[in-house]
Amino acid sequence: MRDPLFSLDGTRVVITGAGGAIGSVVASAMAARGAIVGLQDISQEKVEPLRARIASEGGSAVSIVADIGEAEAARAMVQDAAQALGGIDVLVNGAGINRRKPIDDVTPEDFDAIVAVNMRAVYFASQAVHPVMAAGGGGAIVNLSSLSARYSFNTISVYAATKAAVSSMTRSFAREWVGDGIRVNCIEPSVVKTEFTKPLWGEEHRQRWFDETTPIGRLAVPEELVGSVIFLATDASAYITGQSLVIDGGILSGADWDSYRDDG
Repeated sequence: MRDPLFSLDGTRVVITGAGGAIGSVVASAMAARGAIVGLQDISQEKVEPLRARIASEGGSAVSIVADIGEAEAARAMVQDAAQALGGIDVLVNGAGINRRKPIDDVTPEDFDAIVAVNMRAVYFASQAVHPVMAAGGGGAIVNLSSLSARYSFNTISVYAATKAAVSSMTRSFAREWVGDGIRVNCIEPSVVKTEFTKPLWGEEHRQRWFDETTPIGRLAVPEELVGSVIFLATDASAYITGQSLVIDGGILSGADWDSYRDDG
């Protein structure tokens, strides 16, 4: 028997970037828990296999193909999703891109492309879903930010800035929309081991650095974000809004300098 606090039975969920490594795992898990899931991504090739797999496992999902980097496209995507699902109870803003370059090599086109998906899409999809949720009596928005909002690495200056913006927007949305019964929170995971992040961990010395500086001793995998998203999307977090949940394996808990001491 499912715990009613964590129930997603019949919940209408929209997940942006659903074709990605994290989005697809979250979508599958929410569908398995009874959610009706709208799967947004930039192409049919990214979402249709996921939709078919969810259906084959007895879940319910619809594909929503849209490039949400422009404000009007993000708004239109929300309206299409609301029509397809009969409303929206939960929005998971998971779409994200990056172009890893040193600051001196970042072009205006690089900057605009990253901002469009990582920041503008979150802002205007959330803006568009606000009246939909308000009309339905409330809802929850879960934004996928990043530990880079607080703790950056080389070559991700624009990405880190957009994630700091997502964490900040989370607080603003939560404060303005609480009267409509809408809770807004975000997760801030450290590097999650996917193809998207492979440039950060793919070389042996970088993998060793993450393993040695993360108290848990390894990188996260996408499945380890699912519980936090479901928690923030359900009544289990009914008294939580405007918060950033750090999922970092203990990185921000501090450092153990004795582990680097050479007493030999």
